Amino acid sequence: MNDDAGALDPELISFRSAAASVLMSVDFTAATLTALRHRVQAAVRGAGLAGDEGYEFVLAVHELATNAVRHGGGHGHLELRRQDDVLICEISDHGAATGSLPVRLPAADVVGGRGLWLAHQLSEGLLLTRGPHGVTATVTACLNPAER
Repeated sequence: MNDDAGALDPELISFRSAAASVLMSVDFTAATLTALRHRVQAAVRGAGLAGDEGYEFVLAVHELATNAVRHGGGHGHLELRRQDDVLICEISDHGAATGSLPVRLPAADVVGGRGLWLAHQLSEGLLLTRGPHGVTATVTACLNPAER
């Protein structure tokens, strides 16, 4: 085993790179969720993701932003980037990142608890990162869905 066996290439584990362009970076609260959704929708459409794919990505982002408000301290931060032909949206909050982060469909008789599951279903990918200051949820969408 060599010395680099445990090292991870930062480019492989990060969605950030010099080629990524920030389309939007904004703090939000419960009072601004509707306006945030409209801004995300305009930015996503402007980036070239329209139709059902655009609608589903915006809905995934909205679910995650709502979760940040409900479970993450009442506010959060959203950053939407474009890297090549991929949209990347990170939603961060300052919630007490304890317990599990269920990305499964709860029983039909359970009220709520579907936000992460919906975000996962409606996007190309969902990554949840728990840190000392809260949780970051990252969703992605391919701008050329027919070429997946």
